[in-house]
Amino acid sequence: MPVSLARLTYVLVLPVWWLLGSAAWAAEPIRLWHAYRGAEEEALTEVLAGFEDAPVETLAIPYDAFGSKLAAAIPLGEGPHLYIDSHERLGDYRRRKIVAPAGDALELGVFDPVAVQAVALDGEAWGVPLSRKSVALYVNTALVDEVPATLEGIAALQPSLPPGVYAYAYEVKKAYSHAPLLHAFGGRMLADDDSFGFVGSEAEASLRFAVGLVEQGAVPANADGGLVTNLFKSGKAAFAASGPWLAADLAADLASDGASDVPYRVQSLPVLDATGQPLRPFLTVEAVMLSPHGAQRPEVRALARHLASATAAEVRQRRARTVTARTDVPAPADDPLLAAFAEQAKVAIPMPSSPAMRATWEPADRAIGKVLRGQAEPADALEEAQHRFDDVRRPPPPPASPWPIVVLLSALSLWGAFVLVQRARQPELRERLRRSLPAYRYVAHAVLAVGMLVILPLVVGAATSLFAGPAGEVQYVGLANFIEILTARGGPLLATGSFYTVLLVTLLWTLVNVAFHLGIGLALGLLLSRPLLRLRAVYRVLLIIPWAVPSYVTALAWKGMFDQQYGAITGIILALNDALGLSMEPIAWFSSFSTAFTANAATNIWLGFPFMMVVTIGALTAVPKDVLEAAEVDGATRWQRLTKVVLPMIKPTMMPSITLGAIWTFNMFNVVFLVSGGDPDGSTDILVSEAYRWAFTREAQYGYAAAYAVLIFLMLMITTRLLERSRGRWDRGGRGGGSDD
Repeated sequence: MPVSLARLTYVLVLPVWWLLGSAAWAAEPIRLWHAYRGAEEEALTEVLAGFEDAPVETLAIPYDAFGSKLAAAIPLGEGPHLYIDSHERLGDYRRRKIVAPAGDALELGVFDPVAVQAVALDGEAWGVPLSRKSVALYVNTALVDEVPATLEGIAALQPSLPPGVYAYAYEVKKAYSHAPLLHAFGGRMLADDDSFGFVGSEAEASLRFAVGLVEQGAVPANADGGLVTNLFKSGKAAFAASGPWLAADLAADLASDGASDVPYRVQSLPVLDATGQPLRPFLTVEAVMLSPHGAQRPEVRALARHLASATAAEVRQRRARTVTARTDVPAPADDPLLAAFAEQAKVAIPMPSSPAMRATWEPADRAIGKVLRGQAEPADALEEAQHRFDDVRRPPPPPASPWPIVVLLSALSLWGAFVLVQRARQPELRERLRRSLPAYRYVAHAVLAVGMLVILPLVVGAATSLFAGPAGEVQYVGLANFIEILTARGGPLLATGSFYTVLLVTLLWTLVNVAFHLGIGLALGLLLSRPLLRLRAVYRVLLIIPWAVPSYVTALAWKGMFDQQYGAITGIILALNDALGLSMEPIAWFSSFSTAFTANAATNIWLGFPFMMVVTIGALTAVPKDVLEAAEVDGATRWQRLTKVVLPMIKPTMMPSITLGAIWTFNMFNVVFLVSGGDPDGSTDILVSEAYRWAFTREAQYGYAAAYAVLIFLMLMITTRLLERSRGRWDRGGRGGGSDD
């Protein structure tokens, strides 16, 4: 009888549950995430307007944060039902289990086979191709009449170009932009077995060729994406290797002022005469990808098919001017730009979608930078890059037994319970609790907020540091992460990038910055506290501005000023040369540790001195005037009044501010990351930026990065406690000395 009742309940409840679930799915809008901006976002909006099966909610997320947002949201059942991203991330997404097979969302037979192969893993499609993107050759037709067929021919045009104009602009220090040259020499970034491919004679020859282009003056030595764009837009580059984003920038200028200052056209990259092979860039296939919970809904799969339909492809070609991945939608005959990018895509090499590909960029970038700066020969730089790649890709430590931590936590729990029981047996405890209830009600919300926003993340971070392995394959390893960090991963203790080298740089960074913050802030505070100074309020407002501006805005502004070719400091040097007849050369700020560290420190000093200035001004208001007048009557000089009276009296106020400033500086990620980016060769990285790289650029090793964070927390906690005790001894010593007198 119970079995029959259970069966009857199951038969009756299951259809109701299915209907309710279907109704909930029907009511829930489809969530679509993307990283589009400008014309691409407008084209997406137009395409979605034609989809009527279900309501769609879109969310635009910056490209750099796209992967981490997906990895955080989808495993919790949140996030998008489908999203648009580049195919090279598919391997990582599949390992994290945040992408599902495309299934019937992919319409077979209508897509370019190369694009379909790009989104396939182990013979199964994990995305629906939308568009193909690669770099191509932009030609300034006002500077060049006839385009040479070879890259050597383009470089040979340099002597005939106007002064200050480069023959060929591309991001020479970036591995992605170096890839076309590497492929022309027969090399590759990643081998078929996921080992580091940027080694060997082909890679060395490509680096030597790049160095020759820079030494010839045909290529700017320190060009990044922004500089390449600005050079071409300002007519300072005859040719530029860039992607569709440069055309979008030029179109934006055309839309804003009605005319473009740079007449241009786009064509395929040239041939390398040294090998007879064309420069073949990486091909990126943008695809619609389904999350595991989104792939279960038929209307989500229908939306994926709609986004990849021929009608949608025509809209993207017309509005966003992106090359479609469909073979049944040809490029418009009246759009030579699209035709050129479509032709370039035919010879481009699809970027590997293996998770190992992400680990190649950082060591390859650093190797290219060292060779261009003349700090290493190509073979040595590439060998070091291979070692760094292998170090990041090496297997995680073996699993550890969880019993020691379980026993420790159990012992601590028992000890805590014993202490609570002992206190609960005290007869006056209940009376104290009753009297304290009103106070507890006042602080309960603060305790809850601090617990959720501060304590819980610290506990989670500490727990994460006990695990290792790539996302989706995490295992408990105990203290192995800490052991690897403190033993420099088995290498020399003071090697570049080791914990101890980075710690020394961090300590130097903190001492230099805090010393200047205190010195400048104290001097300005004393000056602005003078009662006879006119316009003090105006000066205070102006000097607080650096502190009020967000640090990342200031960091980007100072990075631009330190640019070797077009920065404000270079402009000052050139102006002094003209005015005084000097021959000073512009400084390559990020080519050596001393100059890169100076650039970082100058930026952070500008950001930090207003805080010390404000604290000093506030502390000086508490100095009694009668004490200063008595010292003056006793014959004390101004310097003696400052050193014997003022500074000792404001010291108790300044010390906590100095401690707080040291903690801020110790963890000042924005300046280091945005100004120098760790250059040269990661030598200016500090502990917090090194932890960031392990978390987000080195195969998402969150456990290892969390171990760095725990060590940073422990060092700061111990240091601040020691400073507090030392300050207490100083205060007691000062009071004792006064009583003896």
